[in-house]
Amino acid sequence: MAKLIEKVYGDALFQLAVEEGRVDEFYDAANRVYKLLHEYVGDDSMIAHILAHPKIAREEKVRLVEKAFRGRVPDEMTALFMLLVEKNHMDKLDDVMLYVIQQTKEYKRIGVAHVKTAVPLTEEQKKAVEKRLLETTDYLSFEMDYKTDPALIGGMVIRINDRVIDSSIQSKLYALRRELSQIQVNNL
Repeated sequence: MAKLIEKVYGDALFQLAVEEGRVDEFYDAANRVYKLLHEYVGDDSMIAHILAHPKIAREEKVRLVEKAFRGRVPDEMTALFMLLVEKNHMDKLDDVMLYVIQQTKEYKRIGVAHVKTAVPLTEEQKKAVEKRLLETTDYLSFEMDYKTDPALIGGMVIRINDRVIDSSIQSKLYALRRELSQIQVNNL
């Protein structure tokens, strides 16, 4: 059900942003709220405790959310946050904001690439990877996330959404091992 909640509320907010030509405004606000929730509103935060506390009336929670966000984000977002509280879905706020962020990136054709290599890449190598991704996808730009993992031995693994391009030596060795085990089994 969680995916349904973020999709229903996120789609409503995103479609409103598109229809009103306010995609950038909503995107910026969704990013600010998402970062706020992850920097200051963890599971142990005061706001999370207040919003989850069973003895605090829902109306009081709605007023708290309105006071916290009114004037800081578009009014439509504040209204959505209040609705989430009323429907007892405030714990899904970060999921809804992430969904809006992802939808906006797809709409603006901004890809997010997670690149894992055995050793850190130089700036020239990073530029070459990004250039190649731009040439081979429909994205206009990329947000690049680079990580190292010595277990890869060599090569790289690139993940964009659900697509994975794995040219690591580790995966090639695994595939070779699997082929060899099949040969041994078939020859018996």
